[in-house]
Amino acid sequence: MSQPSIPKGTRDFSPEEMAKRNYIFDTIREVFKLYGFRQIETPAMENLSTLLGKYGEEGDKLLFKILNSGDYLKDISDEELSERNVNRLATRLSEKGLRYDLTVPFARYVVMHRNEITFPFRRYQIQPVWRADRPQKGRYREFFQCDADIIGSDSLINEVELIQIIDEVFNRFGIRVCIKLNNRKILSGIAEIIGESDKITDITVAIDKLDKIGLEKVNEELASKGIPQKAIEQLQPIILLQGSNEEKLDTLKTVLKDSETGIKGVEELGFILNKLKVVGTRSQLELDLTLARGLNYYTGAIIEVKALDVQIGSITGGGRYDNLTGIFGLPGVSGVGFSFGADRIFDVLNQLDLYPKDSIQNTQVLFVNFGEKEEAYILPLITKMRRANISTEIYPEQSKMKKQMSYADSNKIPYVAIIGENEMNEGKITLKNMMTGEQDSLSLEECILSISRI
Repeated sequence: MSQPSIPKGTRDFSPEEMAKRNYIFDTIREVFKLYGFRQIETPAMENLSTLLGKYGEEGDKLLFKILNSGDYLKDISDEELSERNVNRLATRLSEKGLRYDLTVPFARYVVMHRNEITFPFRRYQIQPVWRADRPQKGRYREFFQCDADIIGSDSLINEVELIQIIDEVFNRFGIRVCIKLNNRKILSGIAEIIGESDKITDITVAIDKLDKIGLEKVNEELASKGIPQKAIEQLQPIILLQGSNEEKLDTLKTVLKDSETGIKGVEELGFILNKLKVVGTRSQLELDLTLARGLNYYTGAIIEVKALDVQIGSITGGGRYDNLTGIFGLPGVSGVGFSFGADRIFDVLNQLDLYPKDSIQNTQVLFVNFGEKEEAYILPLITKMRRANISTEIYPEQSKMKKQMSYADSNKIPYVAIIGENEMNEGKITLKNMMTGEQDSLSLEECILSISRI
């Protein structure tokens, strides 16, 4: 009989891994709630019509489609089958698909429930998504997203609060990060003043290589993309932009003075940075002009978070968008949001060994089982321990002491409680510390106190 397996690009999580993942999700959830965000959930599957056409041609190919129930071929002619038009057949055979991200289902949710929602609406969502991607290291077909969005408000205070959330979450994790900020309007302004509005992406991609290839090569790359020499000269102060965030903004104000859009972007970024200075953040904040994520999607602020002590890609990202719900016939609903990369955060916490011990620990004390008489004596004590919020187990059958101790060891249970004839007569518990090997004879109350301290 062959070994069972799971689909490529999916994972099982052990109890230890789940304890770590829950620590991540619980920490993020607590901070979301602290800032007044409310949780929603949407179904794992959506109507295919909701998903198709929302992620571009490549995205459509990565949608997992669900075969219709029953005789899914009954309305398909032999002629259609023989044509083998895969895309057309897929939409005929499948009315539903697994969700690809949390953003499109959220947009659908807002439009469907707009009469019940009070705007601005602050929502968070922590759920798995599925992509029929080629599995490789760090890329899965099933993974979790943790999204937070504020929609129905243009106020830049929302951006300030989202950055505070990011700062608070990573501070709680103990991960040192740099929160990088940019604004789509600044990028549009740069392209506008040099007369190359359609070359935003080429410009930002080239600027991003400055550290790796140097100024001369960056200018060569810009020229190779068809950008005229005069425009490249105008770009020099932007490519070489350095100094504090304030100094960078001052340079941009001068360079972009003839672009209304660009100046608006500088003002927006200035507002956000000033407000963050007032409230104070523990993370580094850096204006980074090379940040161009989701250019066809974001319309204002762009946010990306990098871990400082681990070589890994972005661990959080987001920004301002002006028309989330337009795809479902409700135009003009502005919003700002971001997503925590839970899987990458998991890797960073692992590499830096930052999980608090109590987040991974499960059972705190195991009662040894010597037989029926002792069992009857122990069960009420276990109830009292659990009521004192101490995670407690009894070994389910009478076995050799060595086997029971080995069980405690394997499951990293820090304390073992031993109750035999003597202990029952004296109303005591022999509590063994599995780390140090020390054991004490204690009353139930003393046991609870001793275990609660860890």
